Amino acid sequence: MLYKEPSSNKIIPKLEDISFYKYQLRLLLKENARIDPKSIEDYISQGGYSALAKALSKMSPEQVIKEIKKANLRGRGGGGFPTGIKWKTTKNATGDSKCVIVNCDEGDPGAFMDRSLIEGNPHKVLEGLIIGAYAIGADEGYVYVREEYPLAVENISIAITQAEECGLLGENILSSGFNFQVRVHRGAGAFVSGESSALMMALEGKVGEPRPKYVHNAVKGVWNKPSCLNNVETWANVPLIILKGARWFRSIGTKGSSGTKIFSLVGKINNTGLVEVPMGITLRDLIYKIGGGIRGEKQFKAVQIGGPSGGFIPEKYLGLQVDFDKLDKAGSMMGSGGMVVMDEDSCMVDAARYFVDFLLEESCGKCIPCREGLRVLSKILSDICEGRGKDGDIKIIEDIAETMRGASLCALGMTAVNPILTSLRYFRSEWEKHIRDKSCPSKACKDLINYYIDPKKCQACQLCLRECLVGAIQGSKDQVHWIEQEKCIKCGICQEICNFDAIRKISKEPIPKNPLKGMKPIWRMEN
Repeated sequence: MLYKEPSSNKIIPKLEDISFYKYQLRLLLKENARIDPKSIEDYISQGGYSALAKALSKMSPEQVIKEIKKANLRGRGGGGFPTGIKWKTTKNATGDSKCVIVNCDEGDPGAFMDRSLIEGNPHKVLEGLIIGAYAIGADEGYVYVREEYPLAVENISIAITQAEECGLLGENILSSGFNFQVRVHRGAGAFVSGESSALMMALEGKVGEPRPKYVHNAVKGVWNKPSCLNNVETWANVPLIILKGARWFRSIGTKGSSGTKIFSLVGKINNTGLVEVPMGITLRDLIYKIGGGIRGEKQFKAVQIGGPSGGFIPEKYLGLQVDFDKLDKAGSMMGSGGMVVMDEDSCMVDAARYFVDFLLEESCGKCIPCREGLRVLSKILSDICEGRGKDGDIKIIEDIAETMRGASLCALGMTAVNPILTSLRYFRSEWEKHIRDKSCPSKACKDLINYYIDPKKCQACQLCLRECLVGAIQGSKDQVHWIEQEKCIKCGICQEICNFDAIRKISKEPIPKNPLKGMKPIWRMEN
């Protein structure tokens, strides 16, 4: 009943020796498996709220901020802005009332880092928020949770009630004279509400649209109060830093990026799931040591990091260290931690189109560069993937991308072009083949490929003929089959169910309606 390593079939008795866990450093996620998220006693038994007690009894607000700055904690929500500087700006801003906010509007496809933390260990996030409020001088806080996370709403609401009952939240916390209240706000499901100013607009009960940041949110945020917003993972790191010290935290990771980072490892990879690793780990170690390599022993092609606005990183950069600055230089970004692995069957033009279409759907439409830029990009990319690409398309795409980066109102529009630009930067030949030759090297674009039955391999078993949804496969019992291309909708079911590997995808080219016309039927009597 013990775990067996798939590659060697070797029995591994201890969890920490399994490859998936062996190379991780689970500082934030480890308690998820040890506690009941609905029990404050469980959290306290693991040292919970010790950091809050230390901050309130032994540290001044200035000392707390200084410790966070020394730790070099950078925002885990995407931008990587130094948390200590943001806290200090909010603290120094003028205003009778200040606000701290947890951003749990996690809308990236395939990402669930914040969800795991706030569902599995809500008190960790809440403790970090209370410490931050004490340091900044905030008297109220909000936990903004996306509508699709009902369990997260339930667990953080229970955590708030329990903390209030224990005197860890509310009036005169731990007899320190510090007062702080927290409310939970459910988002309406808009991806753009993850942007700081759009989130604050939503908190105010307005449409979640970004606003120009002539004045930073730290100075004038929700209801014009100085407001400090960090994502779930950032707040969860705060108790660790206060309890163990900035020097300990900086000993993990790289010089510019301290601590660990949680990634959602998904895609064409053997081991998918949440992984927490020290900053500075290489992409190769993440994908091959922890992820177990590419599924089906296929060739690695690219990894897209940072959610739908992240860039594609090719095989030649597998040795790249994962931290904020190095990913930026490679044309990608840390983002919130989504990591999608692609193999040789992935088309980089089609992948860029997928993310552009997602962002077009999620754009609030407030500013013209983002709204119209994404619409035009989506149309050009669809034309290229469907065989209607023209000379000059790439130049138009690059011009639009440059305009969007410089003139969009918020980060959604500014970074939406990253998948396109990195795809062009590292896989330009694929774009040129789509446009010039009307072919897809990866055979992923439906309009640029055909399905073909190899007469030498076909055993005339009729399985594909029976399962074809549109009757495109022709032939008779014990006779080699063929596909009528005019009828074929290229769903791929025939290839999936063929037991003899007789059906394959080929680059689109003229194929006779009946490849066997004029040929003597090939019988398979021996079968």
